Amino acid sequence: MSKIKILIADKLSVSGIDWLERQQDVELTVQPGLSPAELADMIGQYDGMIIRSGVKVTADVLANVGRLRGIARAGVGVDNVDVPTATQKGVIVMNTPGGNTLSTAELAFSLMLALARKVSPANASLKSGKWDRKSFEGTQLAGKTLGIIGMGRIGKAVAKRAEAFEMRVLGFDPFFAGQANGTVEIVSDLLELCKRSDFITVHTPKSAETVNMLSKAQFAVMKPTVRLINAARGGIIDVEELLAALNEKRVAGAALDVFLKEPPDHPAEKALIEHPNVLAVPHLGASTEEAQEQVAMEAAQQLVEALRGGEVRNAVNAPGFDKALPAVLRPYTELAQRIGTLLASITPGAITKAEVVYRGLIADMNVSPITTYLLVGLLSRHMDQPVNVINAPVLARQRGLEVEQITSAKVKEFANLMEVTIVTDKGKRSAMGTIFGTRFPRILSLDGYSIELKPEGHVVIIVNEDRPGVMGRYGSVLGNNNINIADLTFSRKRKSGLALVGINLDQAPSDEVMSQIKAQAGVQEAHYLNLPELPPEDLEQ
Repeated sequence: MSKIKILIADKLSVSGIDWLERQQDVELTVQPGLSPAELADMIGQYDGMIIRSGVKVTADVLANVGRLRGIARAGVGVDNVDVPTATQKGVIVMNTPGGNTLSTAELAFSLMLALARKVSPANASLKSGKWDRKSFEGTQLAGKTLGIIGMGRIGKAVAKRAEAFEMRVLGFDPFFAGQANGTVEIVSDLLELCKRSDFITVHTPKSAETVNMLSKAQFAVMKPTVRLINAARGGIIDVEELLAALNEKRVAGAALDVFLKEPPDHPAEKALIEHPNVLAVPHLGASTEEAQEQVAMEAAQQLVEALRGGEVRNAVNAPGFDKALPAVLRPYTELAQRIGTLLASITPGAITKAEVVYRGLIADMNVSPITTYLLVGLLSRHMDQPVNVINAPVLARQRGLEVEQITSAKVKEFANLMEVTIVTDKGKRSAMGTIFGTRFPRILSLDGYSIELKPEGHVVIIVNEDRPGVMGRYGSVLGNNNINIADLTFSRKRKSGLALVGINLDQAPSDEVMSQIKAQAGVQEAHYLNLPELPPEDLEQ
């Protein structure tokens, strides 16, 4: 029996290497520092590859995958892997989302303690030869209220440690409702958390909804004694407003582990790093021996298990999951995930319920796997870990997301339909879709507006007043920025009411372009999302 050949193409903790070397059915090559061309030449000789963040697995690298069947990322982020190309090539991509949970939680807590007791400036003062106790009077944690933004794995780990310090803990999650473990009080309003907290720590993913979620309005209601900690992602706290709040003594202090760009080059962030009431460290969340050992071991063990034909854990693409489905159902996996992504992108608030109704011929089949793909689309945008068909149902339950699946043979006009309604603490939105031909997804309705939208590529959804000139104004914004409209669908429910427009663009609109569209008179809301391209429809002929 031939051995499993594995390439370690990045620096990896020795614990993972030692474990692999002990596996009798594994032939190991450790060769970090390869150029992209060298990696592309070698990759096809191996069954699996382990990387960290230093190696970029691009489409060019994956051009000739040969015998490659799996890539394991020792860490969470897979931004350095072209996942769509890997999926197309049949290569499983895995990560290790739990390996740095405790390290990041402990760092956040250590930053909180150091900030409260002014450890860094006191240390610098003593090293300079001074003995100055009076200048460094701090505050204790016991009896204080800690506000945690983002109640995922890391947020819950921080909460558990805060309880041991006799702190009152408030939890807020911008996307999901439900109860946290322990004695955490869940609040539904971010401003309430900001008003009541003595310390605020951020543990939510970065997305369009969370960028600058702590900004002027939030700082305005905070206690002047509040201290902020960000060990999640740069940009969740508005750095310019934070700097102003610190200078005006509306915020007592801040501790930062992450930045907009690393190393930081934003003027406000440079000023924050130099600020006497700011403690800044160079992205140390996962920088512990234990975390590096754990992600190395997890990556090695997951990869070998998958290559041996066993369980595939923490796959971010899970190719082949839908091969057991009947042929008529397979296109609905794509439709379901795209509907989920669309609704998650345009719907504010914490998701509490998802209802999906299957109508027509498919109602008599096992549609549960389709619902799983819907959950992948709904959850992926707002989770602090990759979501796939394997973990989506578990994550939905953990986040308090109620899922209701209904089947009905009743249908008009189409052989099959899929209707999805999601409920949040701020309202609800719905979408209906079907498959054209045998494999082409279409959105037929959005919030009751009849449309025919291709859910692919660069998509903009706009709700505007139904009156002359509105579409022309934001159409001009696109034209003035040299952005071509590939397709457009328009619907209204009544004359002179509101209209919904779905636009497919040839290229992505910038944040500035979207801001210009939103600023046009008559535009009620505008959303951009980027979906994977679909195969050309003429291929079916």
